[in-house]
Amino acid sequence: MKHVNDKKTALVTGANKGIGFAIAQGLGKIGFTVAVGARDDARRGDAVQRLRAEGVDAFGVALDVTSDDSAAAAADTVERTAGRLDVLVNNAGISGRIDGGTQDPTKLDLDVVRAVLDTNVFGVIRVTNAVLPLLRRADSPRIVNMSSSMGSLALRTGPIMAAYAPSKSMLNSITAQYARQFADTNIIVNAGCPGYVATDFTGFNAPRTPEQGAAIALHLATLPDDGPRGSFFDDEGVVAW
Repeated sequence: MKHVNDKKTALVTGANKGIGFAIAQGLGKIGFTVAVGARDDARRGDAVQRLRAEGVDAFGVALDVTSDDSAAAAADTVERTAGRLDVLVNNAGISGRIDGGTQDPTKLDLDVVRAVLDTNVFGVIRVTNAVLPLLRRADSPRIVNMSSSMGSLALRTGPIMAAYAPSKSMLNSITAQYARQFADTNIIVNAGCPGYVATDFTGFNAPRTPEQGAAIALHLATLPDDGPRGSFFDDEGVVAW
C-alpha cells in the first residue's frame, strides 16, 4: 500500500557517501523525506541506517545512473514508497582514471572519456527524464545538478583532466538546455559547485567539509518559485562559465 506523503521528498543520487550523503543529511534535517540513490546495496543500506539514526526520514533506492532500466526502476521505487518527488539532486559523479597521464589531452584514453560522460552527463539525463513525470506533479519542483568549477571555460581551475573537466562543461550546458525547456513551467533547474571538498574523490586532501560542499545544493533545492533558473552557483554566487 502506497502511503500518502505530505512531506516533500528528495532523491539524491550517489548519496551513500561524501557530498551526496551530506546533501541527503541536510535535506533530511530541514524536513524532507530523502530517497538515498546508490548502486551498492550494502553501502546504501548503511547510509539509510545512519540517516535514520539521526532522525531523518530516509529510504534506499537502488540506482545505477549508467543504466536506463535502473533509472526507470528507481523512479518506480520513489513513486511506490513516497508517492511523490519534489527535488532531484544529480550528485553521482566520477573523476575517471588518471593513472599514467590518462587524462592528458595529448594522449587521452577515449574509453575513459566515455565512462566519465556516461555517469556525469548521460546519467544525469537518464535519471532526470525517468523522474520527470513525478517532478511535474510537484508544486515547486527543483533539479540541482552538482557540477564543478573545473568545467568552467572561463576559470579553468584544477589539474588538467581532459575527461572530467569537459564532462562538467557539458553538464553545465545540458543544465541550461533543461532550463530553457522548463522556462514556462514551475520546474527550476540549476547547477551547483561544492568547491574543493575532502572526500575519497579528492583523497580527503582538501580544505572543505562535505557539509560545506552540500550547502549550495540545499540552497538550490529550496529556491523560492521566483528563484534563478539555468545558472551555475557556488557559495559566493554565480560562477563564471
